Amino acid sequence: MPIKVIITKDFNHMSEVAARIVKNKIANGLKEKKEFVLGLATGNSPIGLYKHLAESFNSGEIDSTRIRSFNLDEYIGLPGENSQQRTLHPESYCYFMIQEFFALLDKKFIETSVPYGCLIDQKELRNELEAYPEDWIELGTEAGKSIVIKENSSSAYLEWIKKTILEGYAQKIYKAGGIDLQIIGVGGHGHVAFHESGIPFKDSNVLLVKLDNNTMQNAVTDGHFSSKEDSPWYAVSMGAELVYKARDVILLANGERKAESITKSLLNHPTPNIPISYGQIYSENGGNLIYIIDKIAGRELLANQNLLEQKGIKINLLE
Repeated sequence: MPIKVIITKDFNHMSEVAARIVKNKIANGLKEKKEFVLGLATGNSPIGLYKHLAESFNSGEIDSTRIRSFNLDEYIGLPGENSQQRTLHPESYCYFMIQEFFALLDKKFIETSVPYGCLIDQKELRNELEAYPEDWIELGTEAGKSIVIKENSSSAYLEWIKKTILEGYAQKIYKAGGIDLQIIGVGGHGHVAFHESGIPFKDSNVLLVKLDNNTMQNAVTDGHFSSKEDSPWYAVSMGAELVYKARDVILLANGERKAESITKSLLNHPTPNIPISYGQIYSENGGNLIYIIDKIAGRELLANQNLLEQKGIKINLLE
């Protein structure tokens, strides 16, 4: 299906437009089946959307008790003596979702799931990677890498990560019937979730990721951590192939930092250097992809409408 691009006035307008579309998708989906599976993202981009959705759920416009959700990613290496402390750390994505969405709901979802990154002890992970170098390989052309743990690892800890943390999360999504609607944002280098720039598309299911220096620096710049040394070095994340298996994907982006990657993701050919460019492949294979972005993020797309139209992409500019 052709990619749709909706350009809005600002963040608040983007959130309102996205909320209307998401509500319609959920309402129509619940007419056809008992449960709707919603894929969720963290970060600043979806916060306004989540507030609007919570209002719709609480008003009874949509039945929240028929929703099941899966989040894209979670850090490894948050401060804490155990997994419970790491999960409840203010910078965990689990905590973020509670604060920004789940706690706003009067009636809770059937179940909410976040990747199991907080179960992994970063120090033990690093020790095992160092002790068993033959058990894993790194994939990626930039600083961020996908760490692929080989079958039948000699390290029981790495084998547990592969089977329980990575494959276990993917299996849970498949058991739920897959994701009906996935909400995503975009990183400064065009990454989706923690599928970092340069990590191959092929077999990008649930990934163990060594984070890019740029990603860690952005976390510091945005005030989440005091320094790169105090930031998590790893994460568990859905990869692009899994993200774009959803029946519908809605991408939200606003602000100057997103403009370059948004532009490249649609004007250039798909490349792992811009992970969200996988959306072109998804669209060509029949996926329904909608960009909802503000004027700043969409500035260069507006300037290149003719090139986009040649690719079958039309812009809807909302004033």
